[in-house]
Amino acid sequence: MKDKIKHVFFDLDHTLWDFDKNSGLTFEKIFKINNLDVELSTFLKVYEPINLDYWKLYREEKVTKEALRYGRLKDAFNAININVEDDMINHLSVAYIDHLTTFNHLFDGTLDILNYLRDKYELHIITNGFEEAQERKMDNANIKSYFKTITNSEMVGVKKPNPKIFNFALDSAKASPTESVMIGDSLEADIEGAHSIGMETIYFDYRNLNNSNGYNRVTTLKSIETYL
Repeated sequence: MKDKIKHVFFDLDHTLWDFDKNSGLTFEKIFKINNLDVELSTFLKVYEPINLDYWKLYREEKVTKEALRYGRLKDAFNAININVEDDMINHLSVAYIDHLTTFNHLFDGTLDILNYLRDKYELHIITNGFEEAQERKMDNANIKSYFKTITNSEMVGVKKPNPKIFNFALDSAKASPTESVMIGDSLEADIEGAHSIGMETIYFDYRNLNNSNGYNRVTTLKSIETYL
């Protein structure tokens, strides 16, 4: 892989930007601001899998952005038997996005691997996240300057694993699939999606689920050096 790759494409959330940690801190902040008596750890335990399920539906065009933002909160509060009025849920859904980018924890080794790669390859981002939030995340975490192109699903009109978003990103980067590698945490969205159009892939299994389905796999960002 090292000899033929010229372009490295990264996912953002759960790959470079520590979504779970930043999200938890955001909920702690907005619950306090809005005087909600919610046990944070109990809420997060049910919210995180619900959120992943909603993002899968969003990728498959089965729910809108608005339905995702509302539904993941409504379902999580219901799961822990806390009654929160719809007006408050809608308020929290906006406050969550507003405050999420005020926390900017990166995965261990993010800056090290970006510095290691930047002189050898052109670096890029492909993300399904909301455009307004993703730009602020990268700005506030001081990593935006590492990337030559940034492609998000809202500018393309489709989401990973749809091949259109990968082809759009490749065109923007003036890159061919065979000289490009996609690195991300989602087997379905990042790895299988990129593989389907002929890109090399590296699955970032940060949860250490050991379910790589035969794809190149790392459990730390530093281990990317094995391949690049």
